[in-house]
Parts: sequence; C-alpha cells; structure tokens
Amino acid sequence: MTLDPRLDRITSAQPYPLLFATISGAHLYGFPSPDSDFDLRGAHVLPLTEVIGLDARDETVEDSRIIEGLEMDIVSHDVKKFFGLLLKKNGYVLEQLHSPLIVRTTSEHAELKEIAKGCVTRHHSHHYFGFAETQWNLFAKESPRRVKPLLYVYRVLLTGIWLMRTGEIEANLVTLNESFELPWLPDLIARKRGGPEQSTLQDDDLAFHQREYERLRAELQAAHDASALREAPDEASRAALNDLLVRVRLKHGR
Repeated sequence: MTLDPRLDRITSAQPYPLLFATISGAHLYGFPSPDSDFDLRGAHVLPLTEVIGLDARDETVEDSRIIEGLEMDIVSHDVKKFFGLLLKKNGYVLEQLHSPLIVRTTSEHAELKEIAKGCVTRHHSHHYFGFAETQWNLFAKESPRRVKPLLYVYRVLLTGIWLMRTGEIEANLVTLNESFELPWLPDLIARKRGGPEQSTLQDDDLAFHQREYERLRAELQAAHDASALREAPDEASRAALNDLLVRVRLKHGR
C-alpha cells in the first residue's frame, strides 16, 4: 500500500516527538472501504517537565476530524503508558507496533519491536476472545447486519490463532487467509473494499457465520491450550523496556 503523502504532514504536526506512527484499522486489516478513515496510531514522548510533576497530562493524545481532506482518527500514547500496555495482554499495541504501514519510524521503534518479542504471551488470546465476542454481538444484533463487524470477527480470531501458533503478529486478513483458506472470505472482503463503510448482508447468512464464529473460537482455544508461548513477559524484556524508556526521556528531555 502506498501511503498518502498528507499522512506524513499530519504526523509531523503532532504536538510531541513520536517514537513511531503507523496506520491501523481497516487499512492494516486489508479491507478498507472507499470511505474508510485513517487510523493513525503511535507512541509519543512527553518532555520531562510534564512527567515529573504531580499531574501528568497528555499521556494519551486523541484527535478525530478531517485534516487536509482526510478523515483521521489519531491516538497516541506516551512511551511510558505504551510500554506498560506492552507488558499486559494487549493485542492492540502489538499490532500498532508491528504494522507495516509505517508513517514515522526511529531507531528506537526498531529496538522496541525486538524487545516486544519477549512480551508476547499465550494469554494474549484473551484479548482476541474478548474483541471477537464484542464484534460478534454487534453484528448479530444489528438490522440490517453490516459486513464491517463480521470481518472484524474473522480478522481478530485468525490473528489470535496465528499468534498462538507462531508467536508472530499478522493483522492483515487477506494475508492470513492465504494460510487459513476460508473460501468465502474473499467475497466478504471484496464487498467491504468495493462498497461503502456501512455495506450490509442478508439476514439468512447469520446461521452460517455463527457456526464459523463458534468453530474458530474453538480453534483459538485449542491454539491457546497447545501454545508454546510464555506465561508472562520475561524479566529481560521488562528491564530492556525500562532502559529504553530512560534513554528516550533523556534524549527528548527539556
């Protein structure tokens, strides 16, 4: 995917130095609609003067609006908060960190990706179980039912299964399906990519997709049970995150 040059200018205008900025959401997942917004995600570095006092602010920076004609959804966490999320079973930050759709990078970004390998655990499966259930419930109760939450269900479950089996993050549903070979997924993806963000399905598709949802949940559970991934982030990774945090703070301190 060739990134729009406006994204670089929008990233440059962010209020704090960025360790990295990537594109997440439907563009990362491989099924953007023509009217999909751009989900810009990253980690920023607050200056020392804003983190050593009693009341830290801007630990998370959010901005949702049209900028230079692009509909943007921007979320960035301060590096301390981002590193803390890496030490929890949070699949979002892993996907943002490893997104190949890179708008801004640094040498510390590359270092962080290496450190994060030691933070991946078998309990990250719980993130994917929870997200899939939320999206399934959203899909099932709607009328008419939209393609978008259904694709999120499949994307999340396949990403979770892949992570449990390989220890690697893969968030692109098209790429994942090269291995899982679900024959009906390309049609769903084509509907989403070729139509509006709110494109819908027929109600009689529900029973089929419910069976697939339940089958893949069982497959994720089996992958969790059989996973060779660690139970918790290793101490070396925690120490490396602490060291990186100190170096980044001092580098950007003022």
